[in-house]
Amino acid sequence: MVRFGQNFLADTNLLDAIARDADLDPRDVALEVGGGEGALSDRVAPRVAHLHVIEFDRRLAGELGAICARHPNLSVVWGDAMRVDLESLQPAPTVVVSNLPYSIATPVLLRTVAELPEVAAWTVMVQREIADRLRARQGSRTYGAPSVLVQLACDVELVRTVNRAVFRPRPRVDSALLRLTRRAPAPPPAVARLVRAAFAHRRKPIAGSLELAGGPSRSAVRAALGDLGLDEGARAEALSPADFVLVAERLGIH
Repeated sequence: MVRFGQNFLADTNLLDAIARDADLDPRDVALEVGGGEGALSDRVAPRVAHLHVIEFDRRLAGELGAICARHPNLSVVWGDAMRVDLESLQPAPTVVVSNLPYSIATPVLLRTVAELPEVAAWTVMVQREIADRLRARQGSRTYGAPSVLVQLACDVELVRTVNRAVFRPRPRVDSALLRLTRRAPAPPPAVARLVRAAFAHRRKPIAGSLELAGGPSRSAVRAALGDLGLDEGARAEALSPADFVLVAERLGIH
């Protein structure tokens, strides 16, 4: 399963804790990305109105089929979570509860934030490094485009750290259970592109990085920063998530 980026949770107490930590409502429609053998699915399904499970590895059809037989409110979507049409899921998800495959954890989170506006909360297992990156504050070395894009839409909380020993196969890194709580819509695609371009050349000032990425001219960005009272020579990590929105507005990017 490692080739699909999946490490299955082998600790039943932790699986129970994740289902509890998700604070699910019987009216919720949950989405689980990377259902694996269904151990978490089996605990989430009884707590919600419906559970969508996305799984790539069809070799797990037997295990997930057995879980589906126990829970008629569970539906499995076979496919790549980065390609599945999330907006076509019906009923529409309102929460995400997952042990995310390590290889796609960050892009999947960003995708669900942007494409599933009715999702109000995420309770997800990710690599500890990813958890730290998504929670990072401006000025830190782990602060980057994912930090900004997630924090513009959500409050991010570290629920618990998780030792690598509870997974099968055992990964090389520790993990963390992360909770995201939506407080705003995802930034528009044009603003998201600006954020990513700003961090594309981390060692350069944001004005130079944006110009190199094919964005606004260096002079236009410097002027926008100056108008906002920000350092015209600042690098991307010096700007808060809110600063990026203000800069985008100054540049006429919406």
